[in-house]
Amino acid sequence: MEYRSQKVRKLAPEMDPLRLGMGWTLEDLEKPQILVESTYGDSHPGSAHLNKLVEGVVEGITEAGGKGARYYATDICDGMAQGHDGINYSLVSRDTICNLIEIHSNATTFDAGVFIASCDKAVPAHLMAIGRTNLPAVMVTGGVMDAYGKELLTLEQIGKYSAMCQRGEITDEQLTFYKQHACPSCGACSFMGTAATMQIMAEALGLMIPGSALMPAMCPDLQEVTIKAGELSVRLAKEQITARDIITMQSFENAILVHAAISGSTNTLMHIPAIAHEFNLDVDGDMFDRIHKGAHYLLDIRPSGKWPAQYFYYAGGVPRVMEEIKSMLHLEAMTVTGKTLGENLEDLKNCGFYEKCDEYMIKTGLKRTDVIRTFQNPIGENGTVAILKGNLAPDGAVIKHSACPKEMQKATLKAKPFDCEEAAIEAILRHVIKPGDAVFIRYEGPKGSGMPEMFYTSEAISSDEQLGKSIALITDGRFSGASKGPVIGHCSPEAAEGGPIALVEENDLIEIDVENRRLEIVGVNGEHKTEKEMEEVLKQRKAHWKPKEARYASGVLKIFAEHAVSPMKGGYMK
Repeated sequence: MEYRSQKVRKLAPEMDPLRLGMGWTLEDLEKPQILVESTYGDSHPGSAHLNKLVEGVVEGITEAGGKGARYYATDICDGMAQGHDGINYSLVSRDTICNLIEIHSNATTFDAGVFIASCDKAVPAHLMAIGRTNLPAVMVTGGVMDAYGKELLTLEQIGKYSAMCQRGEITDEQLTFYKQHACPSCGACSFMGTAATMQIMAEALGLMIPGSALMPAMCPDLQEVTIKAGELSVRLAKEQITARDIITMQSFENAILVHAAISGSTNTLMHIPAIAHEFNLDVDGDMFDRIHKGAHYLLDIRPSGKWPAQYFYYAGGVPRVMEEIKSMLHLEAMTVTGKTLGENLEDLKNCGFYEKCDEYMIKTGLKRTDVIRTFQNPIGENGTVAILKGNLAPDGAVIKHSACPKEMQKATLKAKPFDCEEAAIEAILRHVIKPGDAVFIRYEGPKGSGMPEMFYTSEAISSDEQLGKSIALITDGRFSGASKGPVIGHCSPEAAEGGPIALVEENDLIEIDVENRRLEIVGVNGEHKTEKEMEEVLKQRKAHWKPKEARYASGVLKIFAEHAVSPMKGGYMK
């Protein structure tokens, strides 16, 4: 068998001397060449430790008779980008990392790859790149940081405490203490935000060593996984089993069922469709809505639940969740191990995996069922997200109903539209917004401003005892994976494309009906209108609507605005 890399060596005779110039040996040139791609860098706690994992992977590759080549595409941190225009670069960074990995993979060809990342855009970027390059591939995720002290302080609480401080409910000294202790170690943030969700999605798809997603970053078990992943990548190279040989629509359906069970981030509804697109498969919001209906929600992890994300692994991780929802999964789906999902789950029962997890759980004083409920005793029985449609969002909008007060799941509110987040949050903090209002933040979709998170606005609402149960936030932007409360995002078509969200006016009546999946403009100036009357009103408003001047006249955000698809389709660049 001739490896892909060997074929290219014949076409590019310069390759051998250049690699010898890096210290490679003649023997190395003949081995399977493995791309080791990571987001390592001094960018945030989720990536700062990844080079240790890279070295473990390289060790495993070497032991298995391959040659590892380290490549880097450092990601940014959504947390550090909050509160300023830096957050506008977050979503486009996903596609940029994917593009760079494609370049790394194809400019100098490899026989397989190991992909190492931890956080919000890095994990989906690597999964997109795996689909696009179609290498034999293994994913390794960098795990989760510890929670601080007995109060189990985590970063997701900082937005709430910041809003409380601005309202005078806690002191500056208290906020300073929280800020100085919320990130006690490396790893992704310790709550079920986008980073934790996407690590779990990578395993649920079948591209990771079983049981390895969302391990505590400082746990020695994670270092053992890196060696196994390196060894596995060489085996995949020799057997020439590519990512698309493994991943099918069944893989994505399994992942979405797990997403429902863990109350995963709403950002997954952008990332999973974008990943599926790279595998030449079509996944959309309607598929999430269909699979979530009737799905059991089991995970009691913040922000919707009680416990920090590090307890997820202690309770048995993805395998334990899958055991509980086993009757709903495609157990015949193939995985990166070369075995089916069902075979992997049986192997874990026999190798001491759950016994090791139980040893960690005992130290917390909890039972595993305190963290991962049983299928018979779920937190909820109708999934955790819903896709709403209507004359306000013809292509859909997403709500995490499991984190939304029941009072706001069926309501008629008065519209208060804002064309940027800064104006909206100021109105909320100054108490201009009153109970019964629907706060709109628009022109924040991919084409509008890069689709930033409305994190501080959602936190200002959910942390306000009165407003958190009496108003809604509706946007064509997106939310942090830590967001909870009455928030509806990804409203499509977005305002920059002339979607109905751009036509909303002050005191329009907005109807939200989660059970019936409706999001409608039903009145004008506080008066109800018939469906036909509203259709005519929106038609007249659209005739007078003018696009806003593009926010960015140069650079990557200009390119993104020109090429990004709808939020409900994945927000990727076409």
